Amino acid sequence: MLVQQLYTQCLAQGAYFIMSEGEAAIIDPLRETQPYLNLLAQNKASLKYIFETHFHADFVSGHVDLAKKTNAQIVYGPQAQTSYKSHIAKDNEEFKVGKLTIKVLHTPGHTLESTTYLLLDENKKPHCIFTGDTLFIGDVGRPDLAIKSNLTQEDLAGMLYDSLRNKIMTLPDEVLVYPAHGAGSACGKNMSKETFDTIGNQKKTNYALANISKQEFIKELTTGILPPPQYFAKNASLNKNGYHAFDEVMEKGNKALSITDFENHIQKGALILDVRKSAEFAQGHIPNALFIGLDGQFAPWVGSIITDLKQPIILVTPQGKEEETVMRLSRVGYDNCLGYLKGGFDTWKQAGKQVESITSISAEEFSKLYGKENTTVLDVRKPGEYDAKHLNKVNPLPLDFIGDWQDTLDKNKNYYIYCAGGYRSMIAASILKAKGYKNLIDVAGGFGAITKTNIPVEAYAVTCANA
Repeated sequence: MLVQQLYTQCLAQGAYFIMSEGEAAIIDPLRETQPYLNLLAQNKASLKYIFETHFHADFVSGHVDLAKKTNAQIVYGPQAQTSYKSHIAKDNEEFKVGKLTIKVLHTPGHTLESTTYLLLDENKKPHCIFTGDTLFIGDVGRPDLAIKSNLTQEDLAGMLYDSLRNKIMTLPDEVLVYPAHGAGSACGKNMSKETFDTIGNQKKTNYALANISKQEFIKELTTGILPPPQYFAKNASLNKNGYHAFDEVMEKGNKALSITDFENHIQKGALILDVRKSAEFAQGHIPNALFIGLDGQFAPWVGSIITDLKQPIILVTPQGKEEETVMRLSRVGYDNCLGYLKGGFDTWKQAGKQVESITSISAEEFSKLYGKENTTVLDVRKPGEYDAKHLNKVNPLPLDFIGDWQDTLDKNKNYYIYCAGGYRSMIAASILKAKGYKNLIDVAGGFGAITKTNIPVEAYAVTCANA
């Protein structure tokens, strides 16, 4: 028996490879199929099943392409409906993979079709569960993502309470828990950085498995969750209805563009996406470029900021990162990448083209300016971060909601922008600069660096549950 977790840090996502006697199953694969084909080849195994725990909202799964390449059967749990060929399993239905058995446990709550897969070993002993977004390590899935459902989030939270107690908590304590996500995912609010655990330990440490009433559970689960990013519903729809072939998306996007071709795309409305490091972007970038660096939570921020999945995108990347960038865009459904600037930003600069920059100052410099007249500060962290600690008289303007506030500021003022460490503040600065704001100053190192200066910080007066 082989059970292998394939964890992708930038998406905080876990896919799983299961093998026995030359037969294999994959659970919740990412968009790119080659890693799974490589695993099959290395293990001399044939793929029998592709199990999906639910219609994922935060990434586009690779199930459709993988099924076409391997002839494996796509399996969803009860209440799922797809536009492509799939097997909709019944509750408690069993599937054989070599000497192993995978049993379907319908666990609605995160979504109606959410399903946990119980792996039984050669002796039919429960070994582990693949919980999708039903149960995380330290948390459970948010109950507000059901597609086209007349149910409220309170209704779904109540279903999740029952699913956990009737289907999962009844399993032996030693059974391993393998979730679809970990810390950093927007599919929950308190996820651990650990990527697996036992049911027994989760009973001791996970608030959702505590001895609480259904009403207490519903209140806890529906308090303090931010609205889902706009791309979530769109990704879920792609997973339900199908998508462009990954290989075709890569062929179109992984294309070197001359400056002439690059500029022609700009004229036709393509968005310039610069994925270098924030310090490099600050020092110089193409006018109107959007910064979202590869070295941060790239795909989730692309999905939160770029509202149209069909938006034509052209890239400025570090050398050697072109293909990776196109792939990571495709993971969240941005399939209309038209190519990258050959030679990167250096090519643009050496050609004598117009270059813009963003002023960046140290936290120590900022501490000397803070509180003085004409010093307006933008804290673009998440509300929970702001509530924990923030600067006096600085109001939160989360990057998550920049579309709501980006047109409300005075373009004649100086704005000092910070986040936790400098990644999100540069995203915000690039968006505001493209909107016509000229006097933007990034605080390098963000709030983490600011707290090391003599500027006093304070906490929000009211403690928000799980904010």
